[in-house]
Parts: sequence; C-alpha cells; structure tokens
Amino acid sequence: MTVQQILSRLEELGSTQIKKILLKHGAKEPLFGVKVEDIKKLLKEIKGDKQAIAMELYESGNADAMYMAGLMADGAKMTEKELQHWMDRANSPALSEYIVPWVTTENPKAWAIGLKWIASKQALTATSGWSTIAGVLATRPNTELDIDAIRALMEQVKEEILKAPDRVRYTMNGFIIAAGTYIPELTAEAIQLGRKIGVVTVDMNGTACKVPFSPDYILKAKDRGSIGKKKKTVKC
Repeated sequence: MTVQQILSRLEELGSTQIKKILLKHGAKEPLFGVKVEDIKKLLKEIKGDKQAIAMELYESGNADAMYMAGLMADGAKMTEKELQHWMDRANSPALSEYIVPWVTTENPKAWAIGLKWIASKQALTATSGWSTIAGVLATRPNTELDIDAIRALMEQVKEEILKAPDRVRYTMNGFIIAAGTYIPELTAEAIQLGRKIGVVTVDMNGTACKVPFSPDYILKAKDRGSIGKKKKTVKC
C-alpha cells in the first residue's frame, strides 16, 4: 500500500463528527477525522518498509496521517535531527504531547532530548519534553535512571508549574504522576509535591477532559499494586 493509497483510505474512514471533536481538542487542518481504532485497524494492513512509510505520512501534514505515522515509526531508528523535525512540525497537543514523545521515548537519546525540549520557551516543545521524560520513567529500568536528576526536575515543577502555560502545566502534572507511579523511591515525594501544588487547572477548551489530581492518581496506582511496574511502550 502506497502512502497515497493510505491517505485515500484515511479520507474514506473520516467523518465530520469525529473531525469536529478532534478540532475541539486542538487538532489542526488538514485532517479527515478518523477514529484512532480505525487508524489502528488500517495500520495492520500495511506491508513493506513501515519506517519509510511512516516518515512520508508524517511529512504529509495531515493530522490523521501524522498520528498514524507515530504509531508506525520506530523511534529507536530515528536520528535526533529527525525527531527534532517531527517536533518542529507538531502543531497540536495530540502530536506534541503524545505522538512525538511516544516515538522519542523509544530512542536511546530520549532523556537528553527531553531535557533540551523542556528548556524551550515554545510551549508545544516544552510539552513534548515533559511527556518524553515521563515516557522514559515509564519504560526504562530504574537502574538506568538518574534519580537525583529526576528530583531536580520535580523541584523545577514545584517552582514553575503555577506560572507555566496551560498545556505545559498539564504535562508537568503528568511527569509528577510518572515519577510517583514508576519509581517507588519517589512515590511519597511525588504525592507530597502534588499536595503542595494542589489542583492543577488547565483550559480544556470546553471538552470533557479533566486534569488528574496527581496524589489521587498515584495512590490509586498503589492500591492496584502498580507502583514500579514498567510499560513496554507508551504508545496506545
């Protein structure tokens, strides 16, 4: 299946209703409005060099195709320059907070790239940074993580979260949750930090999405016996 054929299939799968929902959540034109479950079904039909196809799909600029590209691409095979290019082209929360970090998390340089993005004054880039770091915490063995560096980032969140842009606040909150959920020795500290910060408010543009209160989220994970249990991938 060629890239053009994939785009044609995506267009067939699109709907006006889903498109309206995606636009409400911050997606940008062009897009067809395809359900994620339908994108995943189509993904199973694709044969050939999936990495090359993914790179072309992302370059199409179509939001549905770019989302599909992120599910298809192997971030471990991408260069730092390619990952930066994907970040630069990300123009919505779906791409900057999910697709780009999902792919970047798979890369051996994910931690360093995440730190670089966190330092950006561009909100979309900073959100990718925090989400990438959270992805690293969720997937890498704790023996490979710099716990003191993570504590320093937690301190940075404490100092900056209340004055940070909306979506940066959201991903900072996600980082706290990741630290408390995936690193047992930081669980108590993350809960304490979350309580000090309080409820994080983010403008969700009138959608039903909510910002989880980090202490409650971490404690629920503890009740499930999920603390410290790593994920194979953050893609979903």
